[in-house]
Amino acid sequence: MSTLKTGVTNVMGANGGTPVEYQRVYVWELPVRVYHWINALALVLLCVTGFLIGHPVRIAYAQEAYQQYWFGWVRFIHFAAAYVYVFNFVYRLYWAFVGNKYATWNNFLPLTKKQWQEIADIIMVDVLQVKKHGEIATGHNALAAFSYFFTFVVFCFQTVTGFALYSSMSDSWFPRLFTWIVPLMGGELAVRFWHHLFIWFFVFFVIVHVYLSFYHDYIEGRGEVSVIVSGWKFGKFDKVESDGEPRKQ
Repeated sequence: MSTLKTGVTNVMGANGGTPVEYQRVYVWELPVRVYHWINALALVLLCVTGFLIGHPVRIAYAQEAYQQYWFGWVRFIHFAAAYVYVFNFVYRLYWAFVGNKYATWNNFLPLTKKQWQEIADIIMVDVLQVKKHGEIATGHNALAAFSYFFTFVVFCFQTVTGFALYSSMSDSWFPRLFTWIVPLMGGELAVRFWHHLFIWFFVFFVIVHVYLSFYHDYIEGRGEVSVIVSGWKFGKFDKVESDGEPRKQ
């Protein structure tokens, strides 16, 4: 993808207020952006309905229980969102092998010394705040990508335990693939406990994810938030190759 715009921007936090020349770079392809927003919606629905299933709220709008079905709708939305979430994730796994260099699977695993160094650098800057700034990544930085890898692992755990619970009340072939999980984990109560517990992992992840997106958007000024809508971000000019894409950092 060719560069559309070049210019000068003031990268305050990351560059001490000095002007930096940048180029507009196409980072997140349409399938990645669609995956992100479908996943975000499904995740919110799963967390809200999952919490209600674990801690039902008494809502009475009819005289008899059989005359209302609100909790049935909660369960239906949870199951429907689970299917969307799973198959959306499967598509993202596929795109990790056919997408551009910012979406490929090896970005999510620290396979090189430089990636580990970047992780340490980001911890010093973002977490411990003992350094003013570090390397600025065009795609995901190494720490963010590695954290997404663990998120994918929890995705898989929630999928397995969720469909294991669903298998006891469904005759569909897909949930029935996970019936063996219940005895393996010590019974349905244990599976339900762990499945519900990891809701809070995602609640915490969403809070941190949104905060850091806006934080980096503010201190770097390179379109950290808008990129997930448009796909375009600003890359440092000295890291851009002749084809308009920043070099890997």
